[in-house]
Amino acid sequence: MLEIEDIRNLCKDETIVSTEHLVSRMRQRGIKWNDVRKTIKQGEIIEQYPTDYPFPSCLINGENLHIVCSMGEGNLYIITAYQPSPEQWKAGGRKRKEGKQ
Repeated sequence: MLEIEDIRNLCKDETIVSTEHLVSRMRQRGIKWNDVRKTIKQGEIIEQYPTDYPFPSCLINGENLHIVCSMGEGNLYIITAYQPSPEQWKAGGRKRKEGKQ
């Protein structure tokens, strides 16, 4: 299981790995890198995905922002960032609505 403190320790410019696709989607969604860092620094892990490949990942909930990330090889991989949809998430973005996977 991933631990939030381990993720926070890797949340540095030199250890964050992102893809061009992620950066493009963040731009489309109006999400800034400061928002991602703030969510990691202040948020909480609300779901774990231990079978994800190549590294286990998790979902971090922050103030109106979700971050999916994983850790491996001394890096923090940011997979995606999005605002939780009220149709899929209960208020606060901490719990999925029934039947919304």
